[in-house]
Amino acid sequence: MNLLHVVILSVIEGITEFLPISSTGHLILTAKLLDIQTSDFLKTFEIAIQLGAIMAVVVLYFKRFLDLNLNLKLAVALIPTALVGFILYPFIKVYLLGSSRVTLVSLFIGGLVLIFFNKENKGKIIGVKEALLIGIFQAISVVPGVSRAAATIIGGLLVGANRKTATEFSFLLAVPTMIAASGYDIYKSAGILNPQNLRLLALGFILSFIFALLAVKFLVSYVERHDFKAFGVYRIALAVVYFPFTDS
Repeated sequence: MNLLHVVILSVIEGITEFLPISSTGHLILTAKLLDIQTSDFLKTFEIAIQLGAIMAVVVLYFKRFLDLNLNLKLAVALIPTALVGFILYPFIKVYLLGSSRVTLVSLFIGGLVLIFFNKENKGKIIGVKEALLIGIFQAISVVPGVSRAAATIIGGLLVGANRKTATEFSFLLAVPTMIAASGYDIYKSAGILNPQNLRLLALGFILSFIFALLAVKFLVSYVERHDFKAFGVYRIALAVVYFPFTDS
């Protein structure tokens, strides 16, 4: 990876992390497009720079994280993903991360879901039970291309939350989820992190943070007036256009 690759991937991460279009999927496809050689560091980079995007939510919603009741809900919602991620970590990193075909199929199917499952609820409050169900949906997003944001938003809509509530809960749940995932991956990959790699990660962190701030503000404003069909169409178009050019 060179400096230009780091900049491009980090900007894409910041923009796509909280949109229901799969940041991991976009990073995998972009790496293929730029002909960046798949490596353990690339996979770790793609996971670790998500911390920069996550910090954008911490900054924007800092006061919300002081609510003990919310933290309980987030802890409950994290359980399914933590179990799936811990048990399947080797399989996910070796066979799923980096697979363009898996990513594109997931993007296509997820696009259909966003198009055909698009309802606005009156606005049920998300309790502990609802948080657990949303967490189960989030666990599906360990598959690249599914989109953690899309899975949790759909889960939120299914339990009765309105679009804004489901979207904001998705933002908040991303914080403990991605801190746990990134921290665990960095711990497992400590042997490949040299000073040069750490500098690249630091740059990626800063860029993804800046662009994630903009993306979060955009999406909150967007969902107050629109549904998610446009994101579904985009996912399908991306999958269809890119699929003929992938072989793995």
